[in-house]
Amino acid sequence: MRSVLFAAFALLPLPALAQGIPALTMTEADGGTSWSLSLQILALMTALTVLPSLLLGMTAFTRIIIVLSILRQALGTQQTPPNQVLIALALFLTFFVMQPVFVEVHDQALGPALDGQMPQAEALATAGEIIKRFMIEHTRQTDLLMFSDLAGEGPYANPEDVPFHVLLPAFLTSELKTAFQIGFLLFLPFLVIDIVIASILMALGMMMVSPVMVALPFKLLLFVLVDGWALTVGSLVAGYGLGG
Repeated sequence: MRSVLFAAFALLPLPALAQGIPALTMTEADGGTSWSLSLQILALMTALTVLPSLLLGMTAFTRIIIVLSILRQALGTQQTPPNQVLIALALFLTFFVMQPVFVEVHDQALGPALDGQMPQAEALATAGEIIKRFMIEHTRQTDLLMFSDLAGEGPYANPEDVPFHVLLPAFLTSELKTAFQIGFLLFLPFLVIDIVIASILMALGMMMVSPVMVALPFKLLLFVLVDGWALTVGSLVAGYGLGG
């Protein structure tokens, strides 16, 4: 390893060794700091790695993907729909639910920042406040109080005073609770079908026949007759105040 590093440094010209790597420079101008393009790209790529966590933790994705996964398990269809389809549906529903929030972020923060009418720090703070309002609106008060007590902070005078390090776990916990409540309601009718089919097979003495295989067509028939996908998706979207 040392020989590889020595060879790499040996290939650099002496001026580069004396002045540093030109691609990674930082200059001071008018009391401010100016980063080179390479450092800006590096910072941007680092920020992109955090985006999946932000999508999972600050949007409606968590609730939607959990409800869809529980629905597939209740139907007993194994890997149908496949994970890729469920994730794609959850992503598109997340964008649909979050579209008003994204539009507000663009109009009040991203657009002015790109046009040079607003400093980047102020635009970031404005976008954070918009997303925070959405999260607080869909966070249970009990979960928010629990995490504020654990952090040794609060009570807060205004919802805007809640910091992100308290709001994020409270929002995720609230979303998980809501998702499992919806999943429980989805599971009940399919559980009744499983119990009825198992009882009929037991009464007929058909011990070797799998109740799961026999119940699957009836569950699919029930789900199609009631237009289950539309009901599920509509309920998820309506839970965030859309469509009303």
